[in-house]
Formats: sequence, C-alpha cells, structure tokens
Amino acid sequence: MNTKNSKVFIEDFMNYVKSKDPGQPEFHQAVKEVVETLADFLLANPRYIHAQILERMVEPERVIQFRIPWTDDRGNIHINRGYRVEMNSSIGPYKGGLRFHPTVNQGILKFLAFEQVLKNSLTSLPMGGGKGGSDFDPKNKTDNEVMHFCQSFMSELFRHIGQNTDIPAGDIGVGGREIGFLFGQYKRLRNEFTGVLTGKGIEWGGSLIRPEATGYGTVYFAEEMLKTKGDSIKGKTVLISGSGNVAQFATEKVIELGGKVVTLSDSSGTIYDPDGIDSEKLAFIMELKNIHRGRIKEYADKYGVQHLHKQRPWNIKCDVALPCATENEIDKNDAISLIKNGCFVVAEGANMPSNLEAVHHFLNSKILYGPGKAANAGGVAVSGLEMTQNSMRLAWSRNEVDKKLHSIMVDIHQMCVEFGKDADGYVNYVKGANIGGFVKVANSMIAQGLV
Repeated sequence: MNTKNSKVFIEDFMNYVKSKDPGQPEFHQAVKEVVETLADFLLANPRYIHAQILERMVEPERVIQFRIPWTDDRGNIHINRGYRVEMNSSIGPYKGGLRFHPTVNQGILKFLAFEQVLKNSLTSLPMGGGKGGSDFDPKNKTDNEVMHFCQSFMSELFRHIGQNTDIPAGDIGVGGREIGFLFGQYKRLRNEFTGVLTGKGIEWGGSLIRPEATGYGTVYFAEEMLKTKGDSIKGKTVLISGSGNVAQFATEKVIELGGKVVTLSDSSGTIYDPDGIDSEKLAFIMELKNIHRGRIKEYADKYGVQHLHKQRPWNIKCDVALPCATENEIDKNDAISLIKNGCFVVAEGANMPSNLEAVHHFLNSKILYGPGKAANAGGVAVSGLEMTQNSMRLAWSRNEVDKKLHSIMVDIHQMCVEFGKDADGYVNYVKGANIGGFVKVANSMIAQGLV
C-alpha cells in the first residue's frame, strides 16, 4: 500500500471533519486515532469509501440539547445544559452513558459517542452507540439537590429514549444514586417499568457485577494481553489512576489475581503505597470515596504513605499501568516515563486516557497497549447483559454474569489479535480494535441502505 496515499487520505479526512466541527478537539482526536489505523484498510477495500461510511459514522444520527432548570435547597434556581448524542444505531438501539461534569459539552460527548459505537460493536452484542449528560456538577450537592436535578433532566430526556430506542447508563458523576433518581422519574412520566436505563439497583432490575464490570474487564483484558507473552498479572506491580468505580474494582481484581496495586489518585493528587493496597485498605478507600465522598489524601494520612500533591502516578516504577480516571491523563512525557520505569503493559480503563502522542509512543515502543474501546468494554458489555435480563424478566447469578463478562473480554481480545497482528508478530491492539469494530458497523450500514 502506498504510504503517501494513506497519509493524504488521513489529512483530507481530518480537514473535512475539522471544517464541519471546529472547536471540538476531543472529537477530532478520537476520529484521527481511528482514521490513522483504518486508512490502509479502507484504501484496500474501496467499497467502504464509495459508500461514504466514515463520513456517515462521524455524523451523529441525532443530537439533542435541552435546558435543565432546577432548585437547590435554599430555593435558588439554577440552569444547566443537557445533551444526548445518538451516534449510530446500525447494529442496535443507542447505548452509552450519561456524564454529569462541568467539562461536559457537545464535542466531548461526540468523542465519547463515536468511541462507544466501535466499543459496542466489539462486544458482539446488539447495541448501537450514544452518549449524553450535562455540565451539572454533583459534587458538594445534597441528595435532595441531585434528585431535583435528575428529575428535571429526565423530564426532557424521557421523550427521546426507550428500551428499544436508546438505553443510557452511568458515567462520570452518574452512579447508583443518580440512576435511581433518573429511573424513578422516567417510570413516573411513562407509567411503565422497563429496562430503559442500566446500572440500576439489584432490587429493581439491575445486574450483579455491573458496578464491577469496567474495572474487572480491564484487568481481564490486560491478563489476555500478558498471556500472549506466556505471562500473567500475578506478581506484577500495577499503577492505577483514579479512585472511583472503575479504579476500585480494577484494584479488587488485580489483588484477586495476585498483582500489587501501589497507586490510586483523584484530582488532589496520587497516593503511593509501595507495600501495595490490600483488601482491607481497599475497603477503606471504597467507604471513603463512595460513602463519605472524601479525598484520597485521607488514605495517605491513615496509612502513613506518600501523597503526591497534584501529581499523576506515571513516574513510578511498575510493570502494568491501568489509567482509570479520565481522558488525556497520559501525555507523551508520561508515556516515556512509564516505559523508562519498566512498564510493558498499558490497559485503559478510562475513555481515551492517552493522548495521540502517548499512543504513538506506546505503539512505537512495541509494548502491550490496550486502548479503551477494547480494554474498558466490560462495562457496556454487562450493561448489555442487564438489558437481556430485563427483557427476559430474569436475574442471573454473580458467577454467571462474571463468566459471561470474562468470555466477552476474551472474544474482544481475540478480535483485536485477528485484525491487529502486524507482519512482525506484534499485535497493534489499536488497529485491531478499530478495524474489528468498524467492519461490523460498516457492513450493517451498507446492508440497510442510506440511513
């Protein structure tokens, strides 16, 4: 394949995207990462180019924006913006989380929705891709204030979603509390009890393993990558960023498999515990973050370990890194530092936590690098299993769901190997995930005509 043709194709397509959607850098970054790995494949399979598949995939089928007025406990009225980006429904109803965070805007949600399309395709479950949320910040809000906001948010969103149309889930800032308030308002407005949201409580339609799924799945994927080298998580030193749901359960699974997690973090900084975070210490973190909503520094104070103020964990020696916090938390310098300090496995628990320069450095260094759309697909996979249980009016056991999750992550890994193995035997998991996810969506779009 002519490399110049590939470069021209990438440049021309990115100019097209940027001209249509200026001022959306995260969306541009997500698209570029995909196009860079798809270019040669598309040029070798021109039917996808003739059908304008990429042009159609980067254009959402529908974008909904709305006003959210709500009242705080002092009677003050606040106004936030709400969004739902329904990106692609060629293989199933839209599926993807809701994010409540001050940084939320249409560009960020388009990047997340675009990634979600390919991620959901990789799971082999019948789910399209979407994403939504609001610039509302649930931090430092009372339960009553969060409830008022969620009810106002759902009072608009409910008319655009449904169990066969669009099934949102949680994301940053949207946990079990928020899902409960959102579901209650949907049920009130529609007068029906359906599986319109995933991440629900076990008592009212949720699935066992759903809270654990993204973190567990990321570790399962890392373990599969290590198996290609005849290795495992056991005995490995692991850096994890974040201290929320994904980070907590990634830590739990690493401990279970015999690895040693030495870091967790939040916006205040990173804790470094060279002895490792054991099950007892993890229980303290879960209570601290999930119940008291405290800062990770309290762990350092309790256990007498370092708190690296306003620092990320990527300068510490390790074998494995699991970024589980947020997008673009690893830049090129962080990537260089990780590899210099012995890291040879990176599996992304967050969405796009490595910027493009960092990704290129990982790939050029030939380490085992699992991009988020593959490595963190466990969360949406179990959301899909929750949808199935809701449709069948059944509840599977914890062991059943965990086995299905593990099987899905193994299958995703196999697909990445199938489409991503280079001539020298190196598995480019970015290429494998992007091509593997793209083909299923693209073939479905062609089969369904100009929709």
